[in-house]
Amino acid sequence: MAGINKIAVFGACSTIAYETLKLFAKDGAAFYLCDRDEDELKRLSGDLSVRGAGDVGYSVFNALDERSISEAVENILSKHPDLDGLFIAYGTLPDQKRCETDIREMNKAFTINFTSTASILTQMADHFVKQKHGTIAVISSVAGDRGRESNYVYGSVKSALTAFTSGLRQRLCKAGVHVLTIKPGMVDTPMTADFKKGILFSQPDVIGKGIYNAILKKKNIVYLPWFWRWIMFIIRNIPERIFKKITL
Repeated sequence: MAGINKIAVFGACSTIAYETLKLFAKDGAAFYLCDRDEDELKRLSGDLSVRGAGDVGYSVFNALDERSISEAVENILSKHPDLDGLFIAYGTLPDQKRCETDIREMNKAFTINFTSTASILTQMADHFVKQKHGTIAVISSVAGDRGRESNYVYGSVKSALTAFTSGLRQRLCKAGVHVLTIKPGMVDTPMTADFKKGILFSQPDVIGKGIYNAILKKKNIVYLPWFWRWIMFIIRNIPERIFKKITL
């Protein structure tokens, strides 16, 4: 399984994470699951075990609590000192209109979607550097490719996360550690439950399979599904004088 046998997962109970982990469970991977809902963690642990996973442990963590994050990291490395995989798959979709007038809501969006993830990556990077191998996969978003009126707060945090993982990838590759940045487009998940679904929406199992394959192939950046690479290429290259006058 491309040398990935023990995987820590933050945001393990997310729909996309679940679809990805099902595939690794078939390969017999061991997991350490982190999320905020203990009941869901227990259910997921049993589900993955039935699907063929090796040892499955878990910790409850809160992305808004730095101490909670640190404790989860300590628990992971205590349980698996030879951990060779890290998958970060959580996030929230903030209310753009509310963020435009509520500073606390905007700051919360940055803390959950960027600061907490950067904290996890920073705390765990040294483990992978010392080990001199391993794979880190982080879900960002196509929204980070260009700020747009409809979701520029979310886009900004994902842009920051993409830049962070880019720098981390350059740093860790020298130690033999691979970093994958995952950029899904619109996905039919609980996070987008209130959205009208169009032809560009994908199902979580499609994204999960794409992530699984990208990890095994050691890709650096993957757009999922593939066509989002070209959609965002077009959006990124609209001249600013035109872009600011249109609605996206």
